[in-house]
Amino acid sequence: MSAQDQPTAPAAAERLKAIAEAFAIAAPVRGLAPLGSGNVNDTYRVEAADGALYVLQRLNTAVFPRPELVMGNIARVGEHLDGRNAPRLRGGRSWEMPRLVPLRDGGGDWLDKDGEAWRLLTHIDDTVSHDTVQDAGHAREVGRALGRFHLLIHDLPCGQLADTLEGFHVTPRYLAAYRELLERSGVDPTCEASRFCQTFVAEREELVPALEQAREQGRLRERPIHGDPKVNNVLLDRHSGEAVALVDLDTVKPGLVQYDIGDCLRSGCNPAGEEAADLNAVTFDLGLCRPMLGGYLELARPFLSQADLELIPTAVRLISFELGLRFFSDHLAGNRYFKCRHPRHNLERALVQFRLVESIEAQEPEIQALVEELR
Repeated sequence: MSAQDQPTAPAAAERLKAIAEAFAIAAPVRGLAPLGSGNVNDTYRVEAADGALYVLQRLNTAVFPRPELVMGNIARVGEHLDGRNAPRLRGGRSWEMPRLVPLRDGGGDWLDKDGEAWRLLTHIDDTVSHDTVQDAGHAREVGRALGRFHLLIHDLPCGQLADTLEGFHVTPRYLAAYRELLERSGVDPTCEASRFCQTFVAEREELVPALEQAREQGRLRERPIHGDPKVNNVLLDRHSGEAVALVDLDTVKPGLVQYDIGDCLRSGCNPAGEEAADLNAVTFDLGLCRPMLGGYLELARPFLSQADLELIPTAVRLISFELGLRFFSDHLAGNRYFKCRHPRHNLERALVQFRLVESIEAQEPEIQALVEELR
């Protein structure tokens, strides 16, 4: 598409408005604005004329080729939560979950528009989120959010959930795909950062099967997982700071809770964040890990096994390595999965995650001791 073929901003806004109004909302749309900083979907905050707020999303079908499975999982989790009382939180609010708004014509809960998949979700009002953890209190709430989510859905039979992303958070599959990329295109020998990443991965391949081997041995079992419990997916009450929701449910599926726990700690215990420009600022902060893991275990401990707890340190290291491997692989593949601002963006993200792995490795005894203390 040429520059002159691109829709103007007003035309794009009118198209989004029409898409939002295809869903069963009570009043016309009077405002639309981009929302969040997700790496995969396009998200907008919708304000209706009656003051009601919604979240409009274009699902990335290159990542999620079967939108009906994604929507089905979200609906199934909602039905499961409807079967129990919503937990009352300390500040008086109840735990919430975004719900799918059906289409106005009764044709389902997502819209196929010009080959694009769109959905409208309820908005969780009076909340804030942050890309990085602000302090120890925030860290505890992030951990509690994941712990509450796991507690609420751990008894949802995995057979009732679709695998929306086959191989997602199965680290050996990412390594196999990476090896195929290397065979096809290799690494630019003039790029020092790429050569570093290639060596870094090669030196840690023995880590890759750790959790999957534990699954095969029967030490770990599948449960429903969130799949992407990073810091900015936790919504906090604007006034009390208490976690009231864990959003972005596209990756809910059967899996190992260790991937969720590790991803939560990976995301939350690096104060520099995933987009850090200064690699020297990237570190795994044990001072944040303590309240975050403590907050998680406060709610989730009743359904966790001995092996679940023992493998938490492994999970923290593995999931950080996995995300770095995914960023590096996407860089080699031409940036097809994650949104990028420039051609080296995924390579820079990979370097951040690999630096975080190094920090975790340097503190492995301390992390192990912390898990022993909190379990």
